Parts: sequence; C-alpha cells; structure tokens
Amino acid sequence: MRKISLSFLCLVVLVCFFSSHISGQTWSALERLTWSTSESQVPAIATDSGSGIHAVWFDEISGNYEIYYKRSSNSGTSWSANTRLTWNTGDSFVPSITVDSSNRVHVAWYDNSPGNNEIFYKRSTDGGATWSALQRLTWNSGDSDLPSIATDISNRVHVAWYERNSLDNEIFYKRSTDGGVTWLGTTRLTWSGGLTFTPSIATDSGKVVHVVWHHYASTDFEIYYKRSTDGGATWSGITRLTWNTGDSIGASVAVDSNKRIHVAWDYGAPGLRNVYYKRSTDGGYSWSGITRLTWSSGDSHRLNLAIDTINRIHIVWEYNTPSNYEIFYKLSDNSGVSWSGAQRLTWNSGASEHPDIAADPNNDIHVIWQDNSPGNTEIFYKNRK
Repeated sequence: MRKISLSFLCLVVLVCFFSSHISGQTWSALERLTWSTSESQVPAIATDSGSGIHAVWFDEISGNYEIYYKRSSNSGTSWSANTRLTWNTGDSFVPSITVDSSNRVHVAWYDNSPGNNEIFYKRSTDGGATWSALQRLTWNSGDSDLPSIATDISNRVHVAWYERNSLDNEIFYKRSTDGGVTWLGTTRLTWSGGLTFTPSIATDSGKVVHVVWHHYASTDFEIYYKRSTDGGATWSGITRLTWNTGDSIGASVAVDSNKRIHVAWDYGAPGLRNVYYKRSTDGGYSWSGITRLTWSSGDSHRLNLAIDTINRIHIVWEYNTPSNYEIFYKLSDNSGVSWSGAQRLTWNSGASEHPDIAADPNNDIHVIWQDNSPGNTEIFYKNRK
C-alpha cells in the first residue's frame, strides 16, 4: 500500500478546515426572537459601526398591524425586549431599516391610517434606546408602498417607494440632508405608464445613490436601474438591466467599497423561479452579463444582498424544497466573479420566508426571517462569526 506523508495529511486537514469555514459551516443555531400570539412578519435587519444589530418587523398582536423593533448590543449573543414603534388607527406594514455612520437608526414603512397607504418614518439617535415621533413622508391620492431606505457617508437619508394610482405605478424618492430631522420634496424617478414595483436603494462610499426596481415591459417584468451622483439632487436616465422571456422581479442592490454595484433578482415562470445576478464595475455606466446563481426545481426568490468590509458579497433567499420553504445562502469572495455553492440555513417543519441579511464591521453575517413552525409566524435569527 502506498504510504501517505505526514505533510500531505496536514495539508488535507488544513484544506478541509478552511473549506468548511469558508463554506459557512460555522453558522450558529437558529434563535427565536419573537413569541407572539399573532403573526410577526417580514423582518429587516441592519448593523451599526460597533456590535449593535437592529431588527424590525410588523405584528398584529395589538389588533391591527404595528411596527416592532429589537436590538442586540453584543453581535447577536443576546437581544433586548421588543419595542413597539407605532400606535396607529390603521395598519403599518413592511418596515425597512438602516443605520448611519453616527449610529442613528432609521426606519420607514407604509401605513393605511390616512385612508390610503402612505410612507412614514421615525429614527433613534441613541442606538435604538429611544425613538422620535413618527413623520409622514407622503400625501398622495393613491397608495404609496414598500419603501426602501439607505443612508450615505454624509448621513443623508434616502427613501424610495412605488406609488399606485388609477393609471399606473411609478417610483418616487425623498431625502433628508440633516439625518432625518427634516425632509426635502418628493422626486418622481419613473414615467413608465405601466406597472412598476418594489424599488431597492443603496449608496456608495461617496454620494452616489443607486435604485433598482422591476417594471412590466410590454410582455413581462424586467429589471431597471437609475442613479444620482450628487446625493439625490439630480438623477440619470433609466438603464434596463434584463431582457428575458419571463418575469424578472424582486431586485436587491448593494454597493461595495470600490463602488462596484451588485444587483440580484429572481426570474422564471411561477414554480420554476431562480436567482440571477449582474454587476457594474464603473459606477453604473456599463454592466456585466447575467450570472445564474441557483438551479432549483421550484421557486428560489425573495432574495437580499449584503456586502462586508472586505467586499465579499452575501446573498440569502427562500426556496421551496420538496417539503416547504427554507432559507439558503451563497457567497462570492471575489466581487461577483464566482460564487460558492448554496448552503441551506434552515430545516423547519413550517415555512421559512422573507429573509434579510446584514454584515457587521467584524464581517460577521446576520440573517433574519419569518417562520410559521410554531403554529403562527414568528421571527428567527442566526449568524456566522
């Protein structure tokens, strides 16, 4: 029998160790963050410049849907009690969260208390301990839905959403140049004359703001992009990112420290949707070809992106395995040139859905989602350190 050298065995052990570490086998056990008697849904997560993690979601425990918040001050080891952020006559839905460089926490959502859906906002200037009064950001005749919020290096706050009226849906935008104290007027970003949905917004390390969304282009939905190079004061024309024979929807955008723009979305027929990706290395002027990230026999969708401090790209999505929806994860450690294999993060008896992801300054990865395994929908969390 051929002898195997000690040095070769050591090499194998090292390769196995680093492969398992890179592939994400150091994920924590899942942690349940809510114990509600009703439905806790569609969480969002953000990290600050220290070890703080901030989570929001909506829940109907009070009799109507309200926005709730909780935080961890030690990178997810333990969590605060829930904080209720809204007390409205109507329902508050689908919050979006971001944290600026001064560790102020900003949250936007939509609420139907005025009689139609409008965008509302509030902030915390002490890391989530206390919160400002809510501010109403829109006064529209139609519904304003699904805001996406981001902050930039100058602590400007940027919000994009879509507005529905009797004729079509369009993307709108608003910003604050004083950290959320006051807000400038509303800017309309699209004149599509059709169905336009779900903007995602991100900023780079300067003052460039990037927005992606999906729009019905004659026969199907496609992904579109727009940017502002002056902090949201003026905007470029629209760039179409996909030309497909099926629907491309649910885009997420993130920008790394080298100002490369990363966009992912899901595409395909219902029951056969998969995750796709493309990037721009020149600030949005030109774009790469499309990279397919999943080959699933069901639906892989509802994805979100995050980028860590060393420009690794992290993506989570939900996939309906043969039994139910579970959360999956993938990594690129070379700015989107290639990707790891998919990792399954959940094995639950119910459906795990609506994942969100964030990276902290230590490059720990934090994932949050909803799951109905307890008999009602609750919020769950896990991390990779």
